[in-house]
Amino acid sequence: MSDLASLVLRLAAGLMFIAHGLQKVFGLFGGPGIKGFSEMLAELGFAPALFWAYVASYTELIAGLFLALGIFPRSSSAALLALIIVATFKVHLAKGFFLSAGGFEYNLVITSVLLALLLLGAGKFALVKKF
Repeated sequence: MSDLASLVLRLAAGLMFIAHGLQKVFGLFGGPGIKGFSEMLAELGFAPALFWAYVASYTELIAGLFLALGIFPRSSSAALLALIIVATFKVHLAKGFFLSAGGFEYNLVITSVLLALLLLGAGKFALVKKF
């Protein structure tokens, strides 16, 4: 059953990160695109903002794709975990717990899923099971 659980978690988290990556990279699904995301990061104090926009958005897109497919699942989970921790501390923690106020509630769930995938690994329904 853990193989099936890993597949469910990988697909759900991977597809979510792919969608967010597409918003940031290409402006799809009502997203800001690289320019808009870079401006948001600059407001948060990231410098150079454009560099970090590319790093974060392509990490979401590529690691999300890899995670969904089961390619380097632990490395992909770790990269995405780093992103969600930064987002939690830079944006959401100060807003409290609840999502309705912009808090870290959702980030806690995502962090838990990524930690579970680090522990579980890809399972047998993956393209690559190492790393």
